[in-house]
Amino acid sequence: MNFLEINDMTFTYPPVEGDVDENGNQIVPRPVFEHFSATLPSGFVSFVGQNGCGKSTLMLLCAGRLAPDSGSISLLSKNPAALPEEEKNLLASFIYQNMEFETEDKVSELLSQVYMNGNLKGNAASIRGGKNKDLLAEVIDVFELENSLEKGLSHLSKGEIQRVLLAFGILYGSASLFMDEPLFALENYQKENALAYLKEYVHKTGTTIYISMHELDLTKKYADTVLLFYPNRDMALGTPEEVLTREDVEKAYGVPYAMLKDHENLSREYLNSLSEKK
Repeated sequence: MNFLEINDMTFTYPPVEGDVDENGNQIVPRPVFEHFSATLPSGFVSFVGQNGCGKSTLMLLCAGRLAPDSGSISLLSKNPAALPEEEKNLLASFIYQNMEFETEDKVSELLSQVYMNGNLKGNAASIRGGKNKDLLAEVIDVFELENSLEKGLSHLSKGEIQRVLLAFGILYGSASLFMDEPLFALENYQKENALAYLKEYVHKTGTTIYISMHELDLTKKYADTVLLFYPNRDMALGTPEEVLTREDVEKAYGVPYAMLKDHENLSREYLNSLSEKK
């Protein structure tokens, strides 16, 4: 059984009221996907491509947060957009890009709530063993949340929030987890630690994770499978070695490979500066 199947899907965002051209006519968006079909595997799958190429939209469609205009999406033989909210969440959790919160609830309380109310019901063994026998204790350790537990969620730095979100994703225990730029504002070593744990979690629990991130070096190191987006909505699916060749990456991003690496470094510095200002 294929994990995720997309058949003849078309999707267009609705017009935005007040978004008009120079002549005052309503701008009608073009389709993001038009008669698009694909089969995606289970495992640790990375979505790669420049901003605006459709990565986030495809994730939202596949996780049932958006519904296609036509065609069908089947995730573990279910139509995620048609499911009741709780059943949808148990099938596919979603971590949005750069999420913000206003709650004053403590991180410790929220972690426990997510753990108890998800598929794991507050009772799951750690995947690494050792000093941490329970999954909750393990994710607190892995994502360095010990010093954040007594803080209200709205008082966290951007980096702390992202690490809490990663913990939420694991503790809820969905069959699949969609992560849109979840490494936002993390230090480099934290990104490495997080990806190593996520990949281990996938392989030991059978959970599937679809993740988008800008760092090509990390995708090469940790992803089982890569879905590379080209500007014309064509895509390539394969192992990192098969897909992330210099030629294909330059085609996808439209810049020389060396310039792309410099762009990654500049983006990382910018994200870190945002985190420091929080």
